[in-house]
Amino acid sequence: MRWLTAHQPFTYVVESLRALLGGAPVGNTAYLALLWSAAIALAGYLWARAAFQQGAK
Repeated sequence: MRWLTAHQPFTYVVESLRALLGGAPVGNTAYLALLWSAAIALAGYLWARAAFQQGAK
């Protein structure tokens, strides 16, 4: 559970926004936030595609 709370996507998004708005160096948190967002979008796309194909039969 600690791993999940330490590496959830919201952590990286919030840290990136905080650094960008505060003028601090962003580091790699922006890349991790984009990676998590892309992974969630891909999972949603694949899930929707599977559900649509299952309903079309």
